[in-house]
Amino acid sequence: MIPVQAAPLWAYGIGASFAVAAGRQLQWWERSVRGEGVRTRSRAANPYLALTVLHAALLLAPTGVYLLWQNPAWATMQVARDHDGVWAGFALFHVGSVVVGALLGFLAARLFVLVGAGYWGYLQAVAGYFLLFFTLIHGWDGSGYRRLLSADPRAYAGWSADGAVNGVLGFATSGTFLALLVFGTAVIGTMLLAEIGWLVEGWRLPGAAADLKVPRLLAVVIAGAGVYVLPFAGALGASVLVRLLGWWLGLGLFAAAAGAVLLPARSPVRRLYGLVGVPDGHWLVEPEEAKPGPGPGPGPGPGSGVRTSRPG
Repeated sequence: MIPVQAAPLWAYGIGASFAVAAGRQLQWWERSVRGEGVRTRSRAANPYLALTVLHAALLLAPTGVYLLWQNPAWATMQVARDHDGVWAGFALFHVGSVVVGALLGFLAARLFVLVGAGYWGYLQAVAGYFLLFFTLIHGWDGSGYRRLLSADPRAYAGWSADGAVNGVLGFATSGTFLALLVFGTAVIGTMLLAEIGWLVEGWRLPGAAADLKVPRLLAVVIAGAGVYVLPFAGALGASVLVRLLGWWLGLGLFAAAAGAVLLPARSPVRRLYGLVGVPDGHWLVEPEEAKPGPGPGPGPGPGSGVRTSRPG
């Protein structure tokens, strides 16, 4: 439901944010899969992975293909003027890139979450959304937002003469904008419901009470700001620096500033991330609440999610 240049980037960000939101469940799933040191079920049966792929395949990809057919100019950021400018196989490539992007984002963030580096899994989502917003705001020639807010090539060409306000108003009254409203309700609504629902589900699991440092509603707000607002602000700042200083110097300065904000152990972003209650331990480390107490009784079974031995 967004231009094809940015769709795989959005899919990657969604996949990564889904994995981080379900981080605690993914760790418990890994314990149950391994059981007593023997894998008891396929990783492909992971419901969170399956739902991520379904979201991309049933919502992101079809809505993108519809807009590519309805308005090829807008869907390609004014690169193609009409259907004659779009190769038929490009639609297939678009669908595949969206599904693969979501899958890669989920698997990359999942890997970090499982080994106790959940913050780096979160940075996968930040990177995906930053590239998405930078593509839409700046693009490859500095006119990304004009390409995005133009319903057709004539409107894009008329930005200089008509002005920004008339350009935005013209796009807001177009059929493409109406389609975006309808599709956005389904795609973004489902995405937010999944992310918030999985966060809340994870907070009910053992160990979450010690990791969650703020009320749940505030944690949801912090998580949303970290995944969406921070990358948008970064993309906007990067675009300004590139316009003022050029590509090399602007992006170099932005990279240095982003590294200072995101990477140090005591950075503000790390501190905020630590409040949300996403697990920061290895999947082998069993939560204290889940450890069996002393006394006789049968031990946990392979599917219980409780480890009693290290896998071989």
